[in-house]
Amino acid sequence: MIFLPIFRSCQGRIFLLVLLLLLNVNVHYNTPNMKLLFDQNISFRVLRLLPDSFADCRHVRSVGLNDCDDAKIWQYAKQNGFTVVTFDADFFDISILKGFPPKIIWFRTGNLTTSEIAESIILNYANIATFIDNPDLNCLEIE
Repeated sequence: MIFLPIFRSCQGRIFLLVLLLLLNVNVHYNTPNMKLLFDQNISFRVLRLLPDSFADCRHVRSVGLNDCDDAKIWQYAKQNGFTVVTFDADFFDISILKGFPPKIIWFRTGNLTTSEIAESIILNYANIATFIDNPDLNCLEIE
């Protein structure tokens, strides 16, 4: 996006991305709630940077699963209707063995700041909504 460098601060870029998301909200107005469960390898602070359309998102820390193994996180996500957001390839491996739900959003980008993760989630809103709606897909890779 060419216009992002205009906003020097991270907060300015987040504001712009939220504004863009609000302008396009009618495209996926009837999508299911964005119930994303952020894995422990993503900062809990990411939740503060996401707009209201992500109000049902949680971090493993906020649901008492910090430092739990992937199997417990997987089970919690399955029982509570969450899609797991992670940098961890292990969740993809579990989905191959056990099937889905839960669905997986797998960041394959290398290290990102918390703000960059939030920006990516916001920019990929339509892709994430389509992915969650599609019963045949188990993993969305973000590169």
